[in-house]
Amino acid sequence: METAAHRRAWRAIIALCGLILLGSAADLRAGTLLSPGAGVLVRKSAEPFGVFAYAISAGNLRQKWLALKEKLDDDMVQLALCDGDRDNCTSPAALKLLAIVDQARSRDGRARLGEANRAINLAIRATDDGIDDIWSSPLATFARGAGDCEDYAIAKLAALRLAGVAAEDLRIVVVRDVRAGEEHAVAAAKLDGHWLMLDNRRMAMVDDDNARIYQPLFVLNQSAVLKYVGEPVQFSMAGPEAH
Repeated sequence: METAAHRRAWRAIIALCGLILLGSAADLRAGTLLSPGAGVLVRKSAEPFGVFAYAISAGNLRQKWLALKEKLDDDMVQLALCDGDRDNCTSPAALKLLAIVDQARSRDGRARLGEANRAINLAIRATDDGIDDIWSSPLATFARGAGDCEDYAIAKLAALRLAGVAAEDLRIVVVRDVRAGEEHAVAAAKLDGHWLMLDNRRMAMVDDDNARIYQPLFVLNQSAVLKYVGEPVQFSMAGPEAH
């Protein structure tokens, strides 16, 4: 027969078990926020490299991008007109760029991106603007036949947009090349949920996850300049790893 003492003992055991369970949950939450364990889920940004970025409202880079976008919009109009009437196009630069666009249009998916990357890398001679660091529109770059890294990237954005790639799937990413110890710019294109880097320094495209020599600094899209802020936020579904 159960006595009052027995009932009090059982209540104490149940209460102790509750404290142990609550303590384990608290430990799990602490592990999630401070020291993710083996079962880590990484919430990636929608931007290339999966790192969170925020829009900036001032600065030299933003001024350059906004000034360049006006010229880029003008070039896109001229290219569209030439595209619709090649015989009456008076811009050799536009016709040269459109020839690359035609080749890209004849391909699909990754092959389309690779064709534009390869052809523009071959069409432009690498040069250095020096301290002026002028950002040129696609037609200015093709008329000159030379440009630096951001000029390649800008031309690739224009060619891919004309070839049918959606503007929201295109970016310019400013990175630091940790191997060369310098800043660099590349075009980025999203394909099947993954960002590919279209780099003037190499013909092969690489996924952003494999572009380990690059530390992302800024990302430029059709409407804003964003600054990267750090590593992707990590969440854990397990406690700290056993040692």
